Amino acid sequence: MSNSGSQVDIDASTGNPGNPAKSEDPGPSGRAPAASAEQPAPQPCEATPVGCRGNYTVVSIPEVTLADLASFRPAAPTLTGEPTGFGVVGMPANLVAAASEQQMPGRIFDFDVVVRFVPVAFDFEYGDGSSARTTTGGASWSQLGLAQFTPTATSHVYRGRGTYPVSVTVRYAASVDFGAGWRPVAGFVSATTGGYDVRVVEVQTALVARTCDEAPSGPGC
Repeated sequence: MSNSGSQVDIDASTGNPGNPAKSEDPGPSGRAPAASAEQPAPQPCEATPVGCRGNYTVVSIPEVTLADLASFRPAAPTLTGEPTGFGVVGMPANLVAAASEQQMPGRIFDFDVVVRFVPVAFDFEYGDGSSARTTTGGASWSQLGLAQFTPTATSHVYRGRGTYPVSVTVRYAASVDFGAGWRPVAGFVSATTGGYDVRVVEVQTALVARTCDEAPSGPGC
């Protein structure tokens, strides 16, 4: 429970403190002294779903679970890679996923709220039976200042030729704001993107008499 002087926030809906009136000393004459003209008149507190207690606004904030966020869904991440749609056997293919913080207004328990989703983990499925969890969705080689086929935090090395379906699942941490600050919700909300295939090929080198520009039909051209 917190008390700002004009508002009391309570985590449960029971036992809200009030602002009981103080008894006045009747004094020697047996009559209660008149109120001072300088004393301000009591001001009504702000109307809330719970109501008022004395001069306090009382707000009951319910506990929120993931089930209560069923109508709030974060957007699916984007997924791409380098080289786009291709990979080379034995060399890193750079996979890049993108997801960002999202805030959504709505209603929970008849309260106006804002729900926030923050990406905290990226689960990559590389399509060859292997997977990895990272705290970043990755970035392109140029953004990282790296040469092509350099290992990155989200790259993967394929050991054989073939076409591999890649997917990524983002785990979002959720929190809810009832108007008094963010309250975390236990657990995670997930969103998945698939449909990105990586065709992995072998690259071989050979000594030739002329370049591919000079002989386009030559070996390896």
